[in-house]
Amino acid sequence: MAVLIGLSLSAGTPALQAAEQLVFVSGAFRRSIAVADLEHLAQTGQARGLLGDVLRFSGQQPEFAAKMLNQQLTLPLVLTSRLLSTRIGEALLQRLARIVSPLRAPQQGVQALRGAVITGLANGNGSLTATGFLQAYPVEELAVDIPALMGLISKASSISDLVRFFSESPLDGLRGDGAVEPPSTDQPSTVTPTPPTPEPESSSQAPVPGL
Repeated sequence: MAVLIGLSLSAGTPALQAAEQLVFVSGAFRRSIAVADLEHLAQTGQARGLLGDVLRFSGQQPEFAAKMLNQQLTLPLVLTSRLLSTRIGEALLQRLARIVSPLRAPQQGVQALRGAVITGLANGNGSLTATGFLQAYPVEELAVDIPALMGLISKASSISDLVRFFSESPLDGLRGDGAVEPPSTDQPSTVTPTPPTPEPESSSQAPVPGL
């Protein structure tokens, strides 16, 4: 649940409908959790249906999951909209779209994420929660790629790792566009000394007068 909250913190056009099913996908395997059950958990702290089974199986307390679902992220709407339209924002959305995307139109993942974040922030007066993100997501079925999600979990052993993964990694992809990395300051630069110019050998014989 914590990872899903992290994914919900990143997402152009106003949503005409909300996500109704969160579909976990791995190859031919699919299992859906109703968004209404997530909203019920956020409001009451009680898990029902398949969501309750998932929490019991994973050893998670419903109260903790409800707290995560209600955790708010406050962002300036105009600045966030501009940021998500930059190259860095686009790279971030592309990374997220490999994990969450419309089930029947995965190629629209970037646009759906951008629209959900902007619309969710607008609906929440500058604050966004996981349920607010899902309510603003512009398709009924939101797919979560389990292998991609597990790959993220293996790289992010803590919340700080998760933030670093999403904030720094897109920059690595932009460095191939002509950006030059500054030289490393870990080791002092080595200067190869120039060998001295040898002095001409002096003659051992004294000059002869008149010659």
